[in-house]
Amino acid sequence: MSQSAPPPQQPSAQPQAETQPQPQPVDGNPFAQQPADAAPYAPQPGAVPPPPAPGVPYGAVSAPVPARNNVGLGLLAAVAAAVVAAGVYGAIIGLTKHEIGWAAVGVGFLVGLAAGRLGGRNPVLPVASAALSLGSVYIGQLVGEAMIGAKETPLSFSELFFQHFDVVQAAWKADADPLTFVFFAIAAYVAFTGARKAAL
Repeated sequence: MSQSAPPPQQPSAQPQAETQPQPQPVDGNPFAQQPADAAPYAPQPGAVPPPPAPGVPYGAVSAPVPARNNVGLGLLAAVAAAVVAAGVYGAIIGLTKHEIGWAAVGVGFLVGLAAGRLGGRNPVLPVASAALSLGSVYIGQLVGEAMIGAKETPLSFSELFFQHFDVVQAAWKADADPLTFVFFAIAAYVAFTGARKAAL
């Protein structure tokens, strides 16, 4: 008996390829496809994110704010504040016929705040603010003396203050007492510290 050889099997045209996942459409859009190795599901709302790697802070770190340093603008603002504060301080003295401590604090605060906020952290500004507040308190006290003198003499405030300034200064010297100089110190201290704190 002869044995017939089995018919040769035809090799398959291509070896069976390993099955790989096919890209899936994203949100029903067949043209926007998700990479094959991406997570098949989007994170659910309210899901807790994984903890950050050690040493990595939560959230983005913002860049430090650059320090302001504009001496000219700070000095200009301090001078303007000193002029306004002198007028207000003098009007308070002229109306009440008394020097008031909180008004001197207000002068220093206003001058220091204006210098620090607009000028920044320049070390000249606190010193300049203290000096300007001293001048502001002095002029304010002279304005108050002129207002009081205008009520007691036939001269107007402007005549007394601008044409007879030496008389106003003499009246200020006669009325000055230790408390007057305490107000100077208060205003200078508040202006100095206020300019430093406002610049932070």
